Amino acid sequence: MGLRVEVVTVTPFQQNCSVIWCEQTLQGAVIDPGGDIDQIMKVIVSNQLRVSKILLTHGHLDHAGGAAALSRELEVKIIGPHQQDEFWLEGMEKQAQSYGFAGVEICHPDQWLNDGDRIDVGNETLEVYHCPGHTPGHVIFFHRQSHLAFVGDVLFKGSIGRTDFPRGDFNTLINSITQKLWPLGNETRFVSGHGPLSSFGVERESNPFVSDSALLEK
Repeated sequence: MGLRVEVVTVTPFQQNCSVIWCEQTLQGAVIDPGGDIDQIMKVIVSNQLRVSKILLTHGHLDHAGGAAALSRELEVKIIGPHQQDEFWLEGMEKQAQSYGFAGVEICHPDQWLNDGDRIDVGNETLEVYHCPGHTPGHVIFFHRQSHLAFVGDVLFKGSIGRTDFPRGDFNTLINSITQKLWPLGNETRFVSGHGPLSSFGVERESNPFVSDSALLEK
């Protein structure tokens, strides 16, 4: 028994929305419902889950664009990200217009998250780490028992998050990865916001931006 995960690819940006649940209680949460709510609901219904919360890693459209609608559908609260991403969430409709997204609503979280917070999903616990750089209020979620992290757009297989958005910062992002993610262990696998899964160990060996060898050259 433990934490179960099903990744649903949503929005034209092919964003990884994670439906997670406690195998023992079937209590669940949805991480980063960027859109395509019907696809997310199919996973919830087919697994007979009792979703109790929506979790956001950061405030970008493709991660939070469906949060308000899903919150209303499930009658659950939206938790996260860190409050420094409030300006992104308040500007959700403007983001949607820029990219031609329809039906997107401004997202008002019921609770902000801070570094060191813990979130219970049934009998399972997620640890919260504030990892700014891609956005100032970005957080990641870590399930220690299974060595699994949900890192949003901080880190990808073979790449890192963009830092050319408002209040993004390259050096801050590199610091978040090396000081917050790497200490969680090379064996830790991660679900990123886009693309395939990987592990911190693999990225420390081969990622051209944050491998140990690449960082030594800087």
